[in-house]
Amino acid sequence: MTLEWLPRDNELKDHSLFQDQHWGTEAPSTIYEKRPLTDPEGKPVAGLHVAWITLNNPKQYNSYTTNMVKGVIAGFKAASLDRSVVAVVFTGTGDKAFCSGGNTVEYSQYYSKRPNEYGEYMDLFNGMVDSILDCKKPVICRVNGMRVAGGQEIGMACDLAISSDMAVFGQAGTRHGSAPVGGSTDFLPWFLTMEDAMWNCVSCELWSAYRMKEKGLITKITPVLKHKGEFLRNPSVVTDAYVKDGEIVYGEIKTGDEAKQARALIKECETDFSRLDEAVSGMVWHLTHLFPGCLQMSIDAVRAKKRSFWDQSKAANRHWLDTNMMGEAFLGFTAFATRKQTGQDTIDFIKYRQRIAEGALMNETVFEEVLGKPSK
Repeated sequence: MTLEWLPRDNELKDHSLFQDQHWGTEAPSTIYEKRPLTDPEGKPVAGLHVAWITLNNPKQYNSYTTNMVKGVIAGFKAASLDRSVVAVVFTGTGDKAFCSGGNTVEYSQYYSKRPNEYGEYMDLFNGMVDSILDCKKPVICRVNGMRVAGGQEIGMACDLAISSDMAVFGQAGTRHGSAPVGGSTDFLPWFLTMEDAMWNCVSCELWSAYRMKEKGLITKITPVLKHKGEFLRNPSVVTDAYVKDGEIVYGEIKTGDEAKQARALIKECETDFSRLDEAVSGMVWHLTHLFPGCLQMSIDAVRAKKRSFWDQSKAANRHWLDTNMMGEAFLGFTAFATRKQTGQDTIDFIKYRQRIAEGALMNETVFEEVLGKPSK
């Protein structure tokens, strides 16, 4: 006996929440593309796609503006609800940065000293992180360059990461007027040891892709520099382990004359992302050959551990961040945004701490004392 006699509605329904109003191609923007799924020989597979969500603001190291945040949310919602999409690739334009975090010009010129406005912006930011963690497709972060500050946070919300070996990773908040409570304080302790997570959060040191791979933050790294037609490992990083100040160091970024020599060599190279893209395509192809329901259940079960801290903290952090826009965030973002005029990208921390020790009122007079002055 069959059930053909039962009435059925076979017209496919559209579950998408957004159209294309939040996407664009002119920077600054978020680009949303559906690219054909390809097999290992590069041949398209009929009817299946990979969604690419690209932060497109290369002149400002792919820092996200308010409109770009909306575009990311719309992109992940669209990919999540698209039956033909097997995976999402989250990346940035160019070869310098995946993302350097929030747009400090926008922060400085609009959001600073407008705590209510920044609180509403943080609702969007939290929605962006949620859209990644909620996406019903595996999410691969294609790290094409620096992944720092908020860029590190949205990158860690992704399920997997494949990185250029030229990328650097880290936070910037405590140096520039904020705290990495948009995800890093929640996610880093899952990826790293507690002390590595602590130092990475507060120090504002940049760690190489090699160091992050060794510590387990990312899945894979690939070379992207070509010198005389041959791929070259990042020359600015010491790729062998050695003892420094009684500590075993791996993936340390070179300094001094070694760094100068590395920069000179890099100028002679061209950037070629073919190996990075091959690695991303290979991972997508592997994921395609898994039961999609079982795959997503597994992903969501792992994500739940990251979400356990993120969901507990995001509301309270949102309110602290908007209040902070009246004080240290105003100072930090203003200093960074005016660095070309003043020649310095931070406040005078010693003078600021001295005023705190004196019990000074945090008013415009103190702010003017610790901010840099325009060069003549």
